[in-house]
Amino acid sequence: MGLFERYLSLWVALCITTGLIFGNLFPGVFQFFAGIEISHVNIPVAIFIWVMIYPMMTQVDFSSIRDIGKKPKGLALTIIVNWLIKPFTMAALGWLFFRVIFADLVAPETATEYIAGMILLGVAPCTAMVFVWSQLTNGDANYTLVQVSVNDIIMIFAFAPIAAFLLGVSDVTVPWNTLLLSVVLYVLVPLIAGYFTRKALDEADNHERLERFLQILKPISITGLLATVVLLFGFQAQTILANPIAIVLIAIPLLIQTYGIFAIAYGAAKSLKLPHNIAAPACMIATSNFFELAVAVAISIFGLHSGAALATVVGVLVEVPVMLSLVAFTNRTRKYFP
Repeated sequence: MGLFERYLSLWVALCITTGLIFGNLFPGVFQFFAGIEISHVNIPVAIFIWVMIYPMMTQVDFSSIRDIGKKPKGLALTIIVNWLIKPFTMAALGWLFFRVIFADLVAPETATEYIAGMILLGVAPCTAMVFVWSQLTNGDANYTLVQVSVNDIIMIFAFAPIAAFLLGVSDVTVPWNTLLLSVVLYVLVPLIAGYFTRKALDEADNHERLERFLQILKPISITGLLATVVLLFGFQAQTILANPIAIVLIAIPLLIQTYGIFAIAYGAAKSLKLPHNIAAPACMIATSNFFELAVAVAISIFGLHSGAALATVVGVLVEVPVMLSLVAFTNRTRKYFP
């Protein structure tokens, strides 16, 4: 891991603090940026998120899908947990905490938005950071590519229907046009751009030009993430400072979801007798989230100042330290796997 990735939690915390301070000192500046939008898509945030996502999509090698049948158990585990379990447990936890346990602490309208943000996180399986988690657990890099590539293809078709269904269950009126636009803008288009970029740079199939290009883009990508965090917390600064406990309330079910899904996936991997270099990345993909997509969709559907956008950003803050703890756990338990 480079300097940025190793201390990403620190950078995110600093950007949150910066956003809160400047959002209160210069609210007019953030209101100006908040007003720059087309079809409910905030342009400054969309640019930063695209800067984040594009380099990540360039890492996806769709030619690896030809190996899909060689080790089907790990791939099946990832797909089942990501698409048949994780979205529904996230929705259930959101409902339990914000409709029952925290019902007296959060207004019903705000609770609905928090649940919606959690759902969007749950329906977006990790695409980018999983390469880091896989490397840290000595995972099979080629197999990780297969898993990520297949997940991204499924996401194009499954994200919008599952999100719409679960949002509907949570009493949210789903603007289908906005949801589909978000999938095209933040999944399909970056995937296509990444595919053609990879094809152009990797004609010799030795990855040298591609790796140099990705090294150049890496700090730009992380800068896009941090700039997005500053903007989002600047937009919501006055709301958050008026109710700082909201961050804690959102983080609690997110933590339970993350560790719970990991336990399910890791236990299943052990039962299936997967080798550790397949099991570890499979569980990391199933546990972590494509928070860039969740943030973008939450903003597009609910707005920059919404509780849904706040919930997805809290997901960024929670995910990195939690995933590092799970990396440490999987490395310590390597001996229990083939």
